[in-house]
This record gives sequence, structure tokens and C-alpha cells, in this order.
Amino acid sequence: MVPDPPKNRPLERFWPYADLPEQPTEAELASLDPDLHEALFGASPRPFSITLVFPSLDVPDFSRALALAKSSAEFRETGTGANYRYRARFWSSDAARLRDLFQIVGPSDATDVLIDDRPVPYARELWLPLVWLLIPR
Repeated sequence: MVPDPPKNRPLERFWPYADLPEQPTEAELASLDPDLHEALFGASPRPFSITLVFPSLDVPDFSRALALAKSSAEFRETGTGANYRYRARFWSSDAARLRDLFQIVGPSDATDVLIDDRPVPYARELWLPLVWLLIPR
């Protein structure tokens, strides 16, 4: 018993996206979670860094904050909608710009401080003031 032949013939290709690259793009690699990147490619030598992650804020100097963030060692915009965040990585040699940016976005509870891409206890209360000691007087 053979059923009726199909009225439509399916396409020969299976995937609707036939032109996917086999290697990830630079943007995809940059957006990887640091732990996943380390597991896939091994640890990459990088100097000590502090990263500020903050949303769009309704503060008077927010345009200045974005300018400071964009002048950091590494700047990325991640997420969409309510989860849209700005990420600005600073090396210890950029302590003055880090302090200036934190003075603008730091009072918000939505601002996260990451030490070498990881949330650590007392990052705001201990680590930031220790880095600010590096600012020449």
C-alpha cells in the first residue's frame, strides 16, 4: 500500500540558512562569556582590569559618561530592551577615567563592578578605592 504521492516536493537542502560561516566572527567571540572563552581557547594573558556595566541612566552627565566609557580600553554594548547594558573595561593605568565614570554611573544600584570580568565581594567598597590610589596627585 503506497499512500498518495505528495503534492509538494520538499527542498533538497535541510537548513534554511545555508551560508553560515564555519568560524565565529570577531563580534561573536567578543560577546562570549569570559569563562566559556577561557574553556574554549585557554586563558589569554591580559593585565588586571576593572569593568563597569551599567544601563542607560537618567542623570545629567550621562552623555559624558558614554564618552568616558567609549574611551576605555574595551567598550561594548550588550543586550536589548530593558537588559541593554554598556560595558567599559579599564586597565589600572586608566584609574582617573575609571573614577570619573564611576562618579557618574556609580550611584545607581543597576551599575555592576567586575574585577577581571568577575563579580567579587566588596568591589565598590574595596577594589575601586585601591585602584584610585594609583591616580597621581
